[in-house]
Formats: sequence, C-alpha cells, structure tokens
Amino acid sequence: MLDRTMGRQVLLFISVLSLGSVLGQISYSIPEEMAKGSLVGNIAQDLGLDVKRLKSGKARIFTRDSAEYIELNRERGALLIKERIDREALCRQTTPCALHFQIILENPMEFYSITIEITDINDNPPAFETSDVQFKISESAVSGATFILDRATDADVGENTLKTYILKPTDNFSLKINNQADGSKNVEMVLEKPLDREKNELLSLVLTAVDGGDPQMSGTMQILITVLDVNDNAPVFTQPVYKASVKENAAVGTVVLTVTATDADHGSNGRITYSISSMLDYARGMFEINKESGEVRLTGNIDYENARNFQINIRASDDGGLTGSCKVIVDVLDVNDNTPNIHIMSKSNVISEDAKPNTVVTMINIDDADSGENGKVQCIINDNIPFVMKSSSNNFYSLVTDSELDRERDSEYNISVTCSDEGVPSLSSSVTLTLQISDVNDNAPVFERSSYEAYIVENNTPGLSVFTVKARDADWNQNARVSYILEDSSVNGVPVSSYVSVSADSGVIHAVRSFDYEQIKDFHFRVKAQDGGSPPLSSNVTVKIMIQDQNDNAPQVLYPVQTGGSLVAEMVPRSADVGYLVTKVVAVDVDSGQNAWLSYKLQKATDRVLFEVGLQNGEIRTIRQVTDKDAVKQRLTVVVEDNGQPSRSATVNVNVAVADSFPEVLSEFTDFTHDKEYNDNLTFYLVLALAVVSFLFITCLVVIISVKIYRWRQSRILYHSNLPVIPYYPPRYSDTLGTGTLQHVYNYEVCRTTDSRKSDCKFGTVGSQNVLIMDPSSTGTMQRIQSEKSILDEPDSPIEVRPCCLFVRS
Repeated sequence: MLDRTMGRQVLLFISVLSLGSVLGQISYSIPEEMAKGSLVGNIAQDLGLDVKRLKSGKARIFTRDSAEYIELNRERGALLIKERIDREALCRQTTPCALHFQIILENPMEFYSITIEITDINDNPPAFETSDVQFKISESAVSGATFILDRATDADVGENTLKTYILKPTDNFSLKINNQADGSKNVEMVLEKPLDREKNELLSLVLTAVDGGDPQMSGTMQILITVLDVNDNAPVFTQPVYKASVKENAAVGTVVLTVTATDADHGSNGRITYSISSMLDYARGMFEINKESGEVRLTGNIDYENARNFQINIRASDDGGLTGSCKVIVDVLDVNDNTPNIHIMSKSNVISEDAKPNTVVTMINIDDADSGENGKVQCIINDNIPFVMKSSSNNFYSLVTDSELDRERDSEYNISVTCSDEGVPSLSSSVTLTLQISDVNDNAPVFERSSYEAYIVENNTPGLSVFTVKARDADWNQNARVSYILEDSSVNGVPVSSYVSVSADSGVIHAVRSFDYEQIKDFHFRVKAQDGGSPPLSSNVTVKIMIQDQNDNAPQVLYPVQTGGSLVAEMVPRSADVGYLVTKVVAVDVDSGQNAWLSYKLQKATDRVLFEVGLQNGEIRTIRQVTDKDAVKQRLTVVVEDNGQPSRSATVNVNVAVADSFPEVLSEFTDFTHDKEYNDNLTFYLVLALAVVSFLFITCLVVIISVKIYRWRQSRILYHSNLPVIPYYPPRYSDTLGTGTLQHVYNYEVCRTTDSRKSDCKFGTVGSQNVLIMDPSSTGTMQRIQSEKSILDEPDSPIEVRPCCLFVRS
C-alpha cells in the first residue's frame, strides 16, 4: 500500500422492498492500487447485521462478470481487497469509477447492493505518442507563427491528470496552451524570433508535459526543427471540427468521413499530407487516414458498449513544413447486438408441496449491455404453471409461487425463464430452472373397491389365503407405504381376529380357523389401510366373507324311526289298488343348495315288483294289485342320497305287513328277526359302558369316604387340644376383599346336623365371585353362625344350620 494516507468514505443507503426480500445499498470509496487483503469496510457493522447472520445465511458476493476484486470475510464481517485494482485498466477515462456487486444471504433470501468507488492516485506519468517530432520551418516564418505539437496523454484523472507543458529552450519559440471545451489542451509552439538558417539550420527543443499529482510526474518529447526557405502559407482545414457517426457493427474499412485542407502556396509548398496527430488510448488502432485524400476509415471493430464516441486530431502538413489541424468527433450509434444476460443470484432446487403462495423460489438479475430501447428487458415464464415472475427492483426479479402446489399432480417443474429486449429485431435469452416438489403426507390410502366380497369353502385348512385387499396411496416413499390392520369387532360375540387375520404388508386375508357352513354362513369385518406418514392417514373398507357349503353331511332319516328293541311295520290291505300309499320316508340334509337335494331309491325288497319309491318325495306306493300270493312280511331297504359331489347317502329299513287284520300281522311278525350282527354289537357296547361307569362310581365313592374320615379325625384332634389356632392360607388362597391374586373361586357346601361330629363339607365347582352366599331362607348372619359354633359342637344342639355356599377366589 502507498505510504501516503488514503481516505476512505462510506455512504450508506438502505431501502426496503416488498416480496419478502430486503434490498440495501452501501457505497464505499477507496483508492486504487491497494494491497491484497486491505480492508474496504466492515459490511456487517454498516448494514447493521450480526456476524452470525452472515454465517448462517451463507453470505456470498454476486458479480455480473467473472472478475472479482473484492472478497467477503464472514468471520470478521468485512470486505477485503482480493486483487489489485488498477483504475485505468478498469474504467479508462470514465469517472466516477466504481465496482458494483451484491451480497446474497439465504434463509431467508436477502440481498444488498454494494458500490465501491475507485479513486485515482497519481501512478501514470504523462506520455507522448512519439518520443520525437520533426518540423521544417521556413526562415521567412514571421513572428507569431504557430506550430501544432502532439499532445501528451495521462491515464490518470482529476487532479492527477495532465496540467501543463514546459518548452525548453525558449530562445526562438514560446509555448501556447489552448484549453478546449472538452477539457483537453491543444499545445502550440509560437515563433517569437525569426529564424536564420545561415546561423542555425537545425534546432532541438524539449517539450515536457507535467501532471498535477503529488509527487508530480512528467513526460518529454524532443522537437527537431529544420529551417527551410520561404513557405509562408500553412494548410487550412475547411472547418475546425468535423463530426460523423458510425454504427457499432460497421465493417472494417468503412469510410467514416473525409477531411479537406487547402494551402495557398504553389508547388511543393502547397502539397498537403494528412496524418493523425493524436488520439486517446482507447481509440488507437481504430482509425486511419489516407495521406493523400484525407479519408478517415475504420481499421478495428468498435463497440458502443465500450466507447460511445471518439476524438481524433488530424494534422495537414505541406512540403514547406507548415501545418494546420482540425478535430474529428465520431459518434458511435448503438445497434441491438447484445442479448440480455440472465444471472441466477440464488435458487432453491426443492420446495415442499405445502409451501404458501408468494414463496420465493429463485432470485434473478438481468442486464443488457445495449442502451435505450435496446436495453429495456422484460422477462416471462412458461404458461400453466403455479409460478409467477415479479420485479423487485430495476433488473431484479423474483420467481415466486402463485398458487397451491400438489406433488401428486406434478412432482417436477421445468421453468423456462425468457428475457427479451425491446430492440428491433428483439433479442432474447432463456434459462431453464428445474424445481423438485417434495412430498407431504396429504393423501390417505384408497382401496381399489368400496367394499369386498369373498367366498371360502367350508372345512378349509386354517391359515388358508382367502383373498387380498389392495389400497393405493398417491403420496411418495414413506408417505405411500401402506400397512393393513384388522379393526376390532366381533362375530356372534367372538373377536373377528379369531376368524381371520390380515397381512400388514401385503393385505392378504387368511382364515384363522376352519369354517362350518352349518354354523355360520357369512360375516363381515373392516380392514384399515394406514400409510407411513407423520401423522399417518388411513381409510377403511368393509369385507364380507361368505362361506360356501360343502357336501359334508349325509342325509338324516326322520321317518320311519329306526329302533333296535321294537318293531314297526306298515300295514297294506290285500285289497289295496295300484298306487296305494304305503308310507313316506322323510329325510333331511343340513347342507344347502344341491347338496341338500335328496333322491330316494329302493335298494332291496322282498318283492321288488310290488313296491316303488318316489324319486323326489320318498313315497312308497304299490305298483300292482296286491294278491293272496304275496307274502305277509315285506322288508324294504330305501337309500336316501343327496346331490353333492361326491354324494352322501343313508339307508332305512321299512317293514310292511300285507294283511287285512292285526292278529294276522301279529302272528306273522312274532318270529321276525332283526339283524343279529347289529343287535350283538349294540349289546356289547352297552355292557362295556355299564362296566366302566360302575368302576368309576365305586372308585370315586371310596376316595370321598377316605377324605371325609381323614378330615373328621383332624378336626377332633384340633378340638380337644389346647394349641393356639394359627390360620393357614393355602398357596392359592385369596381374601374376601378381592385384593389377592388367585384365579378361581371354589364353592364349598357345608352341611351341618344336630350332631356336629357328623357334619359334612363338600367342594363344589368353580365360581366366579369372591363373595359369601347363604341360603336366602336363612335369617342368620355369618357372625351369628360363628358365635353359635360352640353350641353346634355340643351334642343334641337344637339349632340346625342350613346349607350354604362359600365362594373363595383361588
């Protein structure tokens, strides 16, 4: 850094705009050529921000171009010099010279505009275009004759720019400085004393250009003068200032204008040569002049955005050494040759679908290097999306949400931002922003049907898969993960979970038990589908299970009743006609549908040609006239068969007596034998059952008598002893207050007589309450019974205690 003190000015402007973004403006002023790391200003303090806000907001610098001269130190909240700044390279002759950038903060999004003015220091000396210049001056030149000298240029500005010229020696010439309207200085050398070629043919002078800086800097140019003989007329331009205009896209070689000068002399003294005497640095190499014709042509590409006008000093010289000068001002006309530049200042790649309207998604800066209408820019986005572009300030836009978002409708948006200027023809540029919509659990699972019906054949295997319920969730990932839950309910007083179960992941419904159509024909329950969101959302559906019948029951014959010990016979008179109704076999099948359709067939008969059975109704009728030859005793075997697959059947024997009177039937049926094998088997099972029951009864009786004798002896020992009574509670004992942990209640039946030694106590069945229940007809209380214990123990006591039941939880 330079040793001299450099002042730094800080100007603070803060303005607050809408759309939730705060736009502030800070201005600093620093000298050029400051060393790297030098402090520009404490941005946190000047903006009134906490240093923690700079860290949490990920503060950063946004510039439109790639050159970064300033850096932000978040730890200190300070702006520092990142690269050495040369004001002349950055701004040329433009004043004031300034750097413009923005500081961006996130969470929430904010930005501040920063302007740093670069002040000039005297680091460039004045310089001439050439180190020497030659003049040919006639000795007849009169005093007061002027000679235009090349001007020096100084890249510095303000006080540091060129101030004056000094000419040495001053024996024959003096220096005349003319201030121009644009602030430049024309330097003329004035002949003060006539020249004498015979005394001094060559003269050497030094022109020194001095600036106004501190310390002062200078540059020199040597002037070589050749004294000629008489040439007393200098070239004169037709006008002192020429003006022309050219479009910035004009091709190289384009004639800008033609300058014209005349000389009153004749011959070689009147021959004029044109040349460019001086121009500013940024104009060098852009123009050339034809020495003979004075045509000024373009030799480079000009850009309105870099320079809007050029100034050229043209010199006309005759062969006699006299010169004339003029100024050429060339204005550059703007052409719409720059497309708008789109700069993304800050953007969000993901936004939640529950984001509120007017949520800022992206902040954009637009600039167009053209001017006027060519530099006015308008930005639009593609249609039919829930976003809108809003202008927060000049050339700054915010992309915000315009309506509610729905990830299930659109999970991603490709937003095309197109910016067009107002030039003719209009130029535009665009950028595509991809925005992901993150999911929120706002959709409950939806079943594929409003209700389900399923069929299952009875006698199924437990664990059999019945069918599957399916629900879908329009959300994504965890929010769309559906679990299935069987809601609590009951079927005929039994929890539905004992009938079916539901797989939580797949929704497959399994049968927990084997179903019996004859016990339950259908039932329904509800299945809940719940997603994995937080909080979870759910929906439910009703499922109806219908049990399908299976042919698992054989027909049951209701009539005639089959008995093993008695004989039943149907009488048919011998006078019965054809179609006489003998009897009707009545059977039922507890199955349903075709499984319960019964058909009747005659399997065996004493005389098959005498009787027939109705296939559908089971009626036994005669198929011919009964004759005297027909046997009195007729036995028919009828098969009752259902229509199931496979079919099941039952048989019944029907005894028919063909006779006109009961005595005749009785005499014939006394020796009617039954099926011997059937009777023998029945007798065996009856005898076996009787033996088993008798054995169990005798065993129980012996055990009960033994237990009673044992308890009676124990009670007598305790009664005649003087030992204290210590209550003993068995392991499964529970108090009458119901505070214990026993699981059952036992009933005790106490039977007392007038002789307490013959009293009895029986253990009853398990009860359900821990209370003492006495015979309602007894008017005594438990306390009274206890107090009368001594009386009851005495012989011949007149008091009789009625039976009571004692329930103790164990």
